Amino acid sequence: MPITTVVFDAYGTLFDVAAAARIAAAEPGREAFAAKWPEIASLWRAKQLQYTWLRATSNTHCDFWQVTQDGLDYALEATGLASPELRERLLALYWQLSAFPEVPAMLDALKAAGYNTGILSNGSPEMLAGAVKSAGIGGALDTVLSVESIGIFKPHPTVYAMVDQHFSTTPEQVLFVSSNGWDAAYAARHGFQTVWVNRVGEPADRLPSAPQHMMQDLAGIPDLAAAL
Repeated sequence: MPITTVVFDAYGTLFDVAAAARIAAAEPGREAFAAKWPEIASLWRAKQLQYTWLRATSNTHCDFWQVTQDGLDYALEATGLASPELRERLLALYWQLSAFPEVPAMLDALKAAGYNTGILSNGSPEMLAGAVKSAGIGGALDTVLSVESIGIFKPHPTVYAMVDQHFSTTPEQVLFVSSNGWDAAYAARHGFQTVWVNRVGEPADRLPSAPQHMMQDLAGIPDLAAAL
């Protein structure tokens, strides 16, 4: 069955989650932060994701903005750089994340070829709207789906079913793309064709299912969708 719909994770897939820390590190007077920003960005992202899993398994859901703040607070304290001013600056920048360079042309190519396009994300609707606007890609997306409508984070199976329900598709008609190997793996378990965008060459997660495809960036997504 041919692919009709291409759906993307948001943070780390379309949007560069390290951009907030990288921009702040380049600002005057932030020498101490600049020396540690890659470590902080990595730890911030890791704790943000860990908190989503813990809240999903413990039935203590909150929105993604809360776990984003909690992850940052942990990272700043762990690196000895806890500061209200730095915290507020980094959180403000998180609402202005840029898309990876290949994203606009890739989405335009998908739309030109007639595919349905969308985002399926843990992000809150407000956060996702801000990121889409900041990146200037709203015109190439048919929908932005947030887990807030069902109240549980990925990789719960009901999250992936949101795509089927919204687009009235079967899973086999969907190509799902994520920079998180675990996300692509569980989307594959749902029945999607999946791509793991492995930008930094990480090893594969040991999970009950696995992504069918792996790429280093998103540029090849339109060709892959056409080939499936």
